[in-house]
Amino acid sequence: MNNVTILDGAMGTLLLAAGMNAGENPSLFGMNNPETITKIHLDYINAGSRVILTNTFSANADKLSGGSCTVSEVITANVAAAVAAKTAAEADGISGISVALDIGPVGKLSEPYGTLSFDEAYDIFTEIIKAGEEAGADIIYFETMSSLAELRAGVLAAKENSSLPVWATMSFEESGKTFLGTTVASMAITLDALGVDAMGFNCSVGPKEFRVFTKEIKRFTKKPIIAKPNAGLPDPVTGKYGLDEQAFAAYMRKVIAEGAAMVGGCCGTSPDYIRALAGAAFEETNSTNPEEPRSSDVLTCVCSSSKPLVFDGVFVVGERINPTGKKRLREALLENDMNYVMKLAIEQEEAGADILDINVGCPGIDEPDVMRRVVKAVQSVTDLPLQIDSSNPAAIESGLRACCGRAVVNSTDASDEKLAVVLPIAKKYGAALVGLTMDGTGIPHSADERVSLAAKIIKKASDYGISEDNIIIDCLTLTAAAQPDQIKETLEAVRRVRGELGAHCTLGISNVSFGLPEREKINRAFLAQALAFGVDFPIVNPCVEPIMDTVFASKLLLGQDPDCKNFIKRISETSSPEESGSVSRSENLTIKEAVSKGLSGEVATLVKDKLADTKELDIVNEYLIPALDEVGRQYESGKIFLPQLMTAANAACAGFDVIKESIINRGGKNVTRGDIILATVEGDIHDIGKNIVRVVLENYGFHVIDLGKDVPAGEIVRQAKEKNVRLIGLSALMTTTVPSMEKTIKMLRKSGCDCVVMVGGAVLTKEYAEKIGADFYTKDATASVRVAEKIFG
Repeated sequence: MNNVTILDGAMGTLLLAAGMNAGENPSLFGMNNPETITKIHLDYINAGSRVILTNTFSANADKLSGGSCTVSEVITANVAAAVAAKTAAEADGISGISVALDIGPVGKLSEPYGTLSFDEAYDIFTEIIKAGEEAGADIIYFETMSSLAELRAGVLAAKENSSLPVWATMSFEESGKTFLGTTVASMAITLDALGVDAMGFNCSVGPKEFRVFTKEIKRFTKKPIIAKPNAGLPDPVTGKYGLDEQAFAAYMRKVIAEGAAMVGGCCGTSPDYIRALAGAAFEETNSTNPEEPRSSDVLTCVCSSSKPLVFDGVFVVGERINPTGKKRLREALLENDMNYVMKLAIEQEEAGADILDINVGCPGIDEPDVMRRVVKAVQSVTDLPLQIDSSNPAAIESGLRACCGRAVVNSTDASDEKLAVVLPIAKKYGAALVGLTMDGTGIPHSADERVSLAAKIIKKASDYGISEDNIIIDCLTLTAAAQPDQIKETLEAVRRVRGELGAHCTLGISNVSFGLPEREKINRAFLAQALAFGVDFPIVNPCVEPIMDTVFASKLLLGQDPDCKNFIKRISETSSPEESGSVSRSENLTIKEAVSKGLSGEVATLVKDKLADTKELDIVNEYLIPALDEVGRQYESGKIFLPQLMTAANAACAGFDVIKESIINRGGKNVTRGDIILATVEGDIHDIGKNIVRVVLENYGFHVIDLGKDVPAGEIVRQAKEKNVRLIGLSALMTTTVPSMEKTIKMLRKSGCDCVVMVGGAVLTKEYAEKIGADFYTKDATASVRVAEKIFG
């Protein structure tokens, strides 16, 4: 077994014990008390830590806004404290210590579900990284991330502004997903492609679950795996965590045995935990028990933030988001009609596409800007991986920058000039690559020439560290009407590229029938031949049912459909051959369907149409609310996750806006389902959870008065009496601030406010909510909605 690197434990736990006030920014406290920070680092080093994380988790421009100190000043002071501890330890003979610049989340939700843009996150992280490296950090360490989009911005900021190694961890729930729906697989695929040096998990649940996460991540990366769990779950009454030092270490020994190479602790741990962990790691690494060696092979994949796609079969690339020959799409791109683009994405996903090709090249547009906006729009309504398709390198990079996951780049040809431009972009963003078997002289006539160009692309790509299993070769489909002899050359080239070069193959299937009648019949025949010769990424219109029938039938015949289950399921769910043909699955949508798909523009249009014969509030009660209730039920059952819930809520909000405008235009008063106060209690500076609840409540038609974070109990009471609200929601993330929640509830009761109080937060339980006098415990945003509906009817 390889040696295990011991990381440190919690910082906040020890800062509170050292006199930091609840709710005080830990990084500011550390800047003003450097000797305290140095001592904590030394305690961890003496306990066995060889990587210490700086006290900079909360040192970003957003969390320090309004203060008198700059980000650079705060970071410099805290890094200096860690460096001082490292220097002191090495002077005492403890060597091999590294200082990791600890970077936490910005504190806002990322677009499209929140306001944090890629560029804003990138700039915030860049400021931290530059200051930390200048101050003497050895490693850049991102932790406790829940948004893959935000983490990508941070990793790219690190890669583009520093030469230090980059480590990254995300916080996963017991389900194996972050609360924003990112899977372990998608994190690993994306971070591995971006070139981070180590990755893994921290915070959230305890070490028991981390063993499962570690087993899963090994399938997708060879990089060292980090495991830094909490000491179990906290008790909101006592503030103590569920596992003592020995129990924690015993669980972590199993995590190490599973393959974790860098281990430490998060919330609730201390130097005593790290000392016990170091002992367990020593015992495990020196164990005589036979160990299953970690496989050197990992799966080749692309992914979205929540869905991995392993390159192990035939996958349909949806071709419809391409303006070539599509007047309506060209108009939508020119008019910034993202609703139409989103409908095309949804239709293709529902029809069975596995990857969506995104091409926005048409005259009169700023292609890089439009590509960025289209990628963001498509990702808001579908979780399919994307293929960024352009001949413009700036547009390719713009699309990759906005893409939350690992994408495919379509494409480069075999010319030296094109390869020199596109390959560095693909490598930088870790993308898979489509290579065209042509060069500056045009498309070769023979299969031999095409295979030769494919080999050149593969060789050049390998020089950039892109292996052949990440290359998809396009042997180019020519038009049968003009060059019928070329079809067999194309297919022969596919067979040889697959068999001799080991690359994957794609073809634009519909090109073959251009200019001929009954195109669909020709396309189907060519598709079947192409799949038989080895094409595994056919580019087709998945909304043509006979095309998809051919795909499913071919996969059955190629042995890629065990027990014929997928084919049988498809045939039982689709129409008969006589009724088959092109389908447009987003046509004639109901309001409920448009809300569930997150189509804001469609919801607004449907509500406007419905106003012709239905009263405003009837539309709210009979259409919008039932639609949201159904989405909420799917969220509660685990069928969808927070991003889909918020997208649907935002779509419903478009309908509510139409209703409000209609009422005001006929002289009525603005309609709301009720006024609700939300606040994060005094001493607590975390408000992402509260902000999610606010967005969902507002999009259900409630008026939310958001008092922000770290709100004194007296201010909440004053606002409640002044606004005469019936419902108040209180949030607390930390065990140390739960007493502030209890204090606020007592003050509300004593003041005589006739209001209902609901509470939520990671450390709360239903039993504890009852104990502190709350009327309702709400575990998530949909539970808050259920309470609001109960109170307001």
